[in-house]
Amino acid sequence: MRLKKYDRDAPYAYSFGVFPTLELLKFQSKFTEQVILHSAGETNAGVDKIKALCKTARIPCVIDDKLLERLSPRENTYAAGVFTKYRTPLISSVNHLALVNPSDMGNLGTAMRTALGFRIQNMALIRPAADSFDPRVVRASMGALFQMNVCYYDTFDDYRAAYPEQHHYPFMTDGQVTLDDVRFQSPFTLVFGSESAGLPDAFHTYGTSVRIVHQSAIDSLNLSIAIGIGLYAATRA
Repeated sequence: MRLKKYDRDAPYAYSFGVFPTLELLKFQSKFTEQVILHSAGETNAGVDKIKALCKTARIPCVIDDKLLERLSPRENTYAAGVFTKYRTPLISSVNHLALVNPSDMGNLGTAMRTALGFRIQNMALIRPAADSFDPRVVRASMGALFQMNVCYYDTFDDYRAAYPEQHHYPFMTDGQVTLDDVRFQSPFTLVFGSESAGLPDAFHTYGTSVRIVHQSAIDSLNLSIAIGIGLYAATRA
């Protein structure tokens, strides 16, 4: 297989960086095709761990500075995992996070990392949506992607039909209930809209719409910040 720079339509993707690659090997080794290392990382303790994991799982591990430099969007990348793209279904009757039309790669990766930090491992993405396997998402998630179940749906109604047991909490700037007053009922789905437009008014009819109270000096919070606040409030009980 001749490796090329990441392409959304390609059957494989990359984990750039030592820590994301370690997470790939720990949690999704069955999809890992090979690992590429840079000679400059020979003294890195994480690289030694990568080599050991590759040896145990019998995954090819090569040192190829030119190839890694050609593939990586950043300098000083010491490791990259090459893995086959995969999909894992969402688990029913547990708490979910749903993002409607997220477009920013960094926000999507950060949302994955934050969700995992609050024990939410199931994420629904409503198209159009950013590519969850884009290396920018993988890196921003710090490898949390490899512990997440991520599924795409054409509409939010498609997602609702697939998981009718979920209680929905759309986060909106004009939500019916403040975050301080809402009582989350499990299994819940926290729903967030796009970075630019938020959620359409129709989402007021999907469960209990929630608003995060903040000062009027701003019109809204950054998406990843709002997700973090919502996840903390919903899971702290």
